[in-house]
Amino acid sequence: MKEVIEQLIIELREKNPQLSEDKARTWIELLVSDFESSYAKAGYDYQGTAVVEKVVRQWIESYGDKIHEFAGNNPKYAHLLHDS
Repeated sequence: MKEVIEQLIIELREKNPQLSEDKARTWIELLVSDFESSYAKAGYDYQGTAVVEKVVRQWIESYGDKIHEFAGNNPKYAHLLHDS
């Protein structure tokens, strides 16, 4: 999964170059974690990293260029993504 996360970070930064590598990593880790926990809470069996990768890649394609705007509107993530 580490290689998948690294590739997703690269893809997110290509889609949204204003994100630092650290912020892109934080976003990818949050998206992966949220997807896995939501999927489990819904009662679905874990389908492996391929499903996680596919969904996160779709999110990057759809929302990656404006994902930084989301943090300001969602306190769940804002504290994790604010500038230090």
